[in-house]
Amino acid sequence: MATEQSFVEYICEQISDAGSITYRKMFGEYMIYVNAKPIILVCDNTPFVKIKDEIKELMENADTGEPYTGAKEHYVLDIDNSEFAVKVVRFLEEITPYPKPKKRKMEQRKKNC
Repeated sequence: MATEQSFVEYICEQISDAGSITYRKMFGEYMIYVNAKPIILVCDNTPFVKIKDEIKELMENADTGEPYTGAKEHYVLDIDNSEFAVKVVRFLEEITPYPKPKKRKMEQRKKNC
């Protein structure tokens, strides 16, 4: 079951105090970015965050699951508790690096020759 865009927009509303929120659709599912950093993976209308030692205490009562077959286990974020979700997201945003810029296709071709 693919994630509904309206659910992603609800998540974005719930965490709007955490920073600049954007999202991108990927294969019927979504990645939510906070200040240009990938923070929440939404699969089957479920918000997932990576399991990190730094948030272990915060997420001690959280459910866990695999966002998709073959994925590492993630925490399920309680998005209905906006205050808690913002707290978790802000913490993750601080420790999450910016994604590496993708190389342009022409540059990749030159290196393969």
